[in-house]
Amino acid sequence: LEVFQREKAAKAAAKRAAKRTRQKELARSAGAIGDDDGAPPPQQKRPRTLESAREADATTVADADAAEIAGDERDDEFAVGSSPRGEQREPTSDDDDGAPSKTTPTTKILITTRPRPSRHLFRFAAELMRMLGPTAYFYPRREFHVRQICRFASTRNFTHVVVLSEKAKQCTGLLLSKLPRGPTAFFKVSNVETAATIAGAGRQTTHQPEVILNNFTTRLGRRVGRFLGSLFSPTPQFAGRQAVTFHNQRDYVFVRHHRYIFEENEKGGFGTTPKPPRNAADDDDDAPKATSSSVAAPRRAGAKLASFPAGQREEPVLARLQELGPRFTLRLRWLQDGTFDKDHGEYEWFHRPHEMDTSRRKFHL
Repeated sequence: LEVFQREKAAKAAAKRAAKRTRQKELARSAGAIGDDDGAPPPQQKRPRTLESAREADATTVADADAAEIAGDERDDEFAVGSSPRGEQREPTSDDDDGAPSKTTPTTKILITTRPRPSRHLFRFAAELMRMLGPTAYFYPRREFHVRQICRFASTRNFTHVVVLSEKAKQCTGLLLSKLPRGPTAFFKVSNVETAATIAGAGRQTTHQPEVILNNFTTRLGRRVGRFLGSLFSPTPQFAGRQAVTFHNQRDYVFVRHHRYIFEENEKGGFGTTPKPPRNAADDDDDAPKATSSSVAAPRRAGAKLASFPAGQREEPVLARLQELGPRFTLRLRWLQDGTFDKDHGEYEWFHRPHEMDTSRRKFHL
């Protein structure tokens, strides 16, 4: 029994030593601690996921194609000033004064639903209108067809039409059409959560949010990302501190709406900058005072290095987020040239699972 206990204790000690060694290597690779012998930090291992192991796509946008892409996007349907609908203006210093802009909006969105929607779809439409801002208007669907709605919206200077569909009292589809010349896209909607079901959700304001388009790497992905970004004004109001994020991962577009704030960190701890040690200069009123936002705290001789988690460093400023809602996930099903035309429309891209999804590591956006 004693021999077994000694072997068990030896294994536990070796396991703890190996864990400390791994943490030290990760901290050195993240730059949290230096290397005594001056050797370069070890390369941090990147986890192998479906996203990191994705198959190469011929339409992936590289740095060498930046000039060509910029020229194409300067003349597409989503470029500022390309649409005749709405008054376009240049950004001014009045945009971040804390008050919503009083100029004519650059976007005007008509939102409607399927015929005879449930109250759950009405709630999601209301959340979507608050996220899009005061430029979104709701119209009851009644018995009109989508083509009739597009013609009606085009004659009243709307720039976008959004049609929500549902199944079993859950929103399952979103049709988005750019007016007056298109394109039109249909997205499958899943994982819908409104502000009422999000813990600690904040109250939205009428400021125009910032738009973050993340991980749209192919030509199709950039086009879809610009299409989604065109729903918002190109001149955000930074005083509102609101941001709408479209994050693409494995062809699923995750939509989130947050409010952010930057705070100066004065307490020591994980992800913080500790206060500098007290010295004789602190008692001199004429001496400049060192603050956590101006200089980093010097390390005292013989002081033990704080044990920070791997990859986390001392930061003088903290960024805090508060989700505003709604949150949902989109997946592109098809992209059609022009406005919605079910019978004679020309599709730019159509998702055919049996032909396109030949590998789990192949993605299109």
